[in-house]
Amino acid sequence: MASLAFPNESHAYREARDRLLQAEIALRRQIENVAEQRRALPQGGAVPEDYVFEWIGPHLRPEPVRMSELFGGHPTLILYSFMYGPDRDQPCPGCTHLLDGLDGAARHVGARTNLFIVAKSPIARLSALAHRRGWAHLKFLSTAGNSYAADYFGDTSQLSAEMRRSHAVPDGKNWDETIFNVFERDGSIIRHVWASELAYQPSEPGQHHRAGDLVDPLWGLLDMTREGRGDFFPSVGD
Repeated sequence: MASLAFPNESHAYREARDRLLQAEIALRRQIENVAEQRRALPQGGAVPEDYVFEWIGPHLRPEPVRMSELFGGHPTLILYSFMYGPDRDQPCPGCTHLLDGLDGAARHVGARTNLFIVAKSPIARLSALAHRRGWAHLKFLSTAGNSYAADYFGDTSQLSAEMRRSHAVPDGKNWDETIFNVFERDGSIIRHVWASELAYQPSEPGQHHRAGDLVDPLWGLLDMTREGRGDFFPSVGD
């Protein structure tokens, strides 16, 4: 395998780096293999209702919008559940830094599919946060008044007893959670395609769930460094 050679690198460095390069190539293949499996999933379940969300419509004021209206001419739709419900004084810092990174991609993703960020707060509160963060391209929906978050695990209310225990959700209490959900149109029916269920699986020791890492540029950049991620986690103010 031909590889690069940088100024003054040692033979030991190049040998170790080439071994790592082989591992990176294998990882690239595995990522595509997983993506192929995702694309080959059987047909998902039909969405139980045409959810009514609230958004800032074309007339720049809060308006109701149905899920069936969100596809924008595309066959698929991505909804990301953002942990910023009305009970939170501040948005989840993990979700917030992810959206900081996704805002740039959002200006391009619309050429292929439609992406919306959903949360339980009123749409005016979500729009105010987007303005403060400088999110110019992300599109927001409020789930206040519908059951989308419960049905598609944007909150903990429908978790099994075992999963509630593993996530330390106390009896009688629930909170919003982070999850990507993908949907597709099947004629007049909307079907669920895939969700980032890794968010609800046990984490590796010393890690968070990493369910959204493939679309999170911050962690990818830090993983390039010798210091790695360490115990760093961004705050809302960063």
